[in-house]
Amino acid sequence: MNTVCLQVFVSEASRHHGKLTYEWLLDVAQELGIAGGSAFVALAGFGRHGRHDAGFFELAGELPVVVEFFVETAMADQLLKCVADAGLTLVYAKLPAEIGVTVP
Repeated sequence: MNTVCLQVFVSEASRHHGKLTYEWLLDVAQELGIAGGSAFVALAGFGRHGRHDAGFFELAGELPVVVEFFVETAMADQLLKCVADAGLTLVYAKLPAEIGVTVP
C-alpha cells in the first residue's frame, strides 16, 4: 500500500460555502470514503500572512489549523482534486507514511 500523510493548512475561521473550511474538508473526506481525519489547532504560527499566537485574544480565529489524513496516494489526490474543483487555494503537504498497530 502506498500510504501518505496528507496535511492541509487552513486558518481557524476561514469558511467555504458558510461552513468552516476544516469542517468542510472533513465532510468531503468522509463522503469520499476516507476512514478518518483530524483537525488540529496550532498554539502559534507564522506564514505569508504574518505571525499569530493563541495568547492574543484579538487574533481569535486566525490561528493555523492542520487537517490531517492517512490515506493511499490515489485517495489523497482525489481529495486534493475536490479542493481544487471547489475553487479553494490551500497549502498542503503529502508525506510518505507507514501505518501500523502496536501489539503487546
